[in-house]
Amino acid sequence: MSTKQLDVQIMGQSYILGCPEGGEERLLSAVSKVDAAMCKIRDAGKIKARDRIAVLAALNLAFDLPEAPSGIATTTTAAADIPEASHVRLTQLLKRIDQVLEQDGQLI
Repeated sequence: MSTKQLDVQIMGQSYILGCPEGGEERLLSAVSKVDAAMCKIRDAGKIKARDRIAVLAALNLAFDLPEAPSGIATTTTAAADIPEASHVRLTQLLKRIDQVLEQDGQLI
């Protein structure tokens, strides 16, 4: 199976992604969901760092996966839609990740 490259934009940044032939529509749909999730978190104004926005968007999208009957996310939850207690917990987890990375001295 051959692979083609697609130039996409996520939160205003360009990425060149490899995509198997025939998978363009599915990849573009995924890019659209990730872009929408990240922009919504950014626009909520509480988080500015791109890496933290990406982590929250990934967590939100992954959290939605088991709820869909076919295993595909049908909705996107943004930081503004997360209950305050969950938002606080996610913030605490991000701080712990930062602390571990600082101690380790390596980036993921």
